[in-house]
Amino acid sequence: MTPPEPERGAMDAAGRRLSFLDFGGRGRPLLALHGHFGEGRTFTHLAGELGASWRIVALDQRGHGHSDRAADYSRSGYVEDAAAVLEHLGIGGAVVLGHSLGGVNAYQLAARHPGLVDALIVEDVGAEVDDDLSFALSWPHRVPTRSGLLEALGPSAAYLMDAVREHPDGWGLAFDPQDMNASQRLLNGDHWDDWLAGDCPALLVRGSRSAVLSAEHARRMAARRPRTGLVELPAGHTVHGTVPVEFAAAVRGFLDAL
Repeated sequence: MTPPEPERGAMDAAGRRLSFLDFGGRGRPLLALHGHFGEGRTFTHLAGELGASWRIVALDQRGHGHSDRAADYSRSGYVEDAAAVLEHLGIGGAVVLGHSLGGVNAYQLAARHPGLVDALIVEDVGAEVDDDLSFALSWPHRVPTRSGLLEALGPSAAYLMDAVREHPDGWGLAFDPQDMNASQRLLNGDHWDDWLAGDCPALLVRGSRSAVLSAEHARRMAARRPRTGLVELPAGHTVHGTVPVEFAAAVRGFLDAL
């Protein structure tokens, strides 16, 4: 299905610009939250697959994409941004889907603002997080040409294409690697209380080759939380990007059952 052409919107959040893509659709709202290094347009294919039956709103989270950098990348900061966008759009309850960083933000939003979240879809992240993004600190800030930037990024370039930008002073990324490193440090930790706090319907999607979410941990998450299903798809950490058709089918099946 041809992806719909989204409308870019923005709002003020305590003096910061929060930008989002609204793919329209006449159906129920679904708020999509990307992972580190990503932005809202990573969910374009999903919006096309779901069609007009769902209204997909994909946020560029703080420090990513077209949204402003923030003074902090705390757990509460990300969660309050997501809540503010829903309030800004007049959405009183939504399905919230999140990948990696966005997945934790999604289930913490459900725990702390249960009235805003009707259901959860969490992609390849656990209730315990321990990762390190310090490798990104070696990426260049600005390079004269696009090809030069891609060469400098090396193998990582394939995962960062959406974030490549031409800035007034050269080519660079749509985020600051120091922000991402700080954000990951604040994401690391034990979040079982938040994962178990809600009882809205939930779907946990794991990549069968994921190095981030183990099969055992995923099974424990699904077993301990009521009304939670688990799906494994043949992918690594970025399930929605590796097997987009299969990912969309799993999401659609969950949504149809609500």
